[in-house]
Amino acid sequence: MKLLLVSKISNTSRAVSAIASYVKTGRRLGHEVAILGEQSTEAPELPRTLDVKSFDYVVFIVFMPADFPDLPYLAQLLDGVPRERRLIIDCCGRYNETIRVEHDFNHLELVDGHQGWEWVEGFKAVADKIVQPTLKPRRSDVQSFLFYGFDRELIAQDYATAAAAATAWVGNGNGGKPYGISYVGTNWQRWTQVRTMLTSVGPMRNQIGRTRLIGWDWASRPKWAEDLNLRGVDVDRQMLADYGVQTQDAVPYTQVVARMGEGSFCPVFHRPLFNDLGLVTNRTFETFCADSIPLLFLPESFVEEIYGSAAQMLRVGDEPARHIEAARRDPAPFWDAVLKTRQFLNDNHSYEKRFGELLSHLTN
Repeated sequence: MKLLLVSKISNTSRAVSAIASYVKTGRRLGHEVAILGEQSTEAPELPRTLDVKSFDYVVFIVFMPADFPDLPYLAQLLDGVPRERRLIIDCCGRYNETIRVEHDFNHLELVDGHQGWEWVEGFKAVADKIVQPTLKPRRSDVQSFLFYGFDRELIAQDYATAAAAATAWVGNGNGGKPYGISYVGTNWQRWTQVRTMLTSVGPMRNQIGRTRLIGWDWASRPKWAEDLNLRGVDVDRQMLADYGVQTQDAVPYTQVVARMGEGSFCPVFHRPLFNDLGLVTNRTFETFCADSIPLLFLPESFVEEIYGSAAQMLRVGDEPARHIEAARRDPAPFWDAVLKTRQFLNDNHSYEKRFGELLSHLTN
């Protein structure tokens, strides 16, 4: 089968890591997967094409308006590929009524100028089949498809036992690694959670190690957010300075697992809106590929449903510093949870399973 993926490609953000995994997995399973567009220096390893009519199905991967192609390419897609062979993956819950959680929201009228009804009507105009990466879509005309997955080949250190992992982590993680906590992700609707973590662990930075934040807009609140009076992209620069937090710009998706593994611990934060809708992301799964102990700042029910019961050991409660200290004192149970969760993810959320699920959505 030949699948054409349609999305704006950036090698530092959105779904590029998942798209690369679909290309690789498709080839392994005997399918052809390409991305709409001219070959580019942006993620040049991903195959591009403008030959719309040679593909069996078209999958739109949508975060923002720019993920829909400009004319004449959109017209060529709509004219050249029958409606029943098109599918939209709604990665941010746009295809809903307007939802606001804290400062977070699914319709960015101030940013992209599109009202909620425009998203709904626009999706309906492009495809009959709409899926969202959540187990529990809110609309009856949306199906569940988690889209993102776990790629065991990306595991940095695949330890045979928890004891071996703990021994290596004690030697390398407490003194050998440059950071106590290394987080990779954009500062978009995540500052509230990061601030809560820093308030707890910051005073213990000499014991835990430095914290590093990699991604867009961690160094300071961006001017565009100031101009729009938009909350949810906030930064307390004094707090970062007081706790010695290091910030870095976004890195290519091929470096994410390695950068996470430069910390003894690596957090998983989901936007408030995503927690409310149960949406998963790239980082939901690929964090478990890093040579680091994940810190799951996620709802208990979500952890159980997505990661399995073993991962509850990795879920951070109200006192992150106490949780981290428990792992530092006795890392073996935490690494046992990591290894069991990796196996659970491989069994239930591999890209081979995802690819089969995608084909099922397309053909049924």
